[in-house]
Amino acid sequence: MENASARNLWGDFLDAHLEFASQEAPKVIHFCDNEKDANECADLVCKETKRATTHSLKGLQLRNEKLPKIGDFYVVTDWNGNAKCVIRTTAVKLIPYFSVREEHARKEGEGDKSLEYWKKTHWDYYTRELTQLGSRPTESMIVVFEEFEMLYKK
Repeated sequence: MENASARNLWGDFLDAHLEFASQEAPKVIHFCDNEKDANECADLVCKETKRATTHSLKGLQLRNEKLPKIGDFYVVTDWNGNAKCVIRTTAVKLIPYFSVREEHARKEGEGDKSLEYWKKTHWDYYTRELTQLGSRPTESMIVVFEEFEMLYKK
């Protein structure tokens, strides 16, 4: 783990949770593609307001990233790489974009937690993400809805 802040937080987490001592070092992540949203989401995760995230399957595939799986650990950072908390994936569901419901938006905990807010911000994000990868979002595209629990924070 190259990020010293994340390495230190992971070490503190392991000191407090010896039952996970054999876990491999987790992936270090920040949410979103801009500083304001990344910092806001890190804060929402630490407050346990944000308990889920949604990836575009096509984006993961085009970047050759693995699907998240139950039990995955992550160190969440702000935009600048300052470690904020440790999370663990508790559920993963593949669903069409058009099937996302209010409950998904509430679990993501962003904005006013409405489905309308979720659809607008995620459509905008997927457009930016997939355009850079030579593709575009569609209503029928598959999204990866990942639920998680916050296990440790500074």
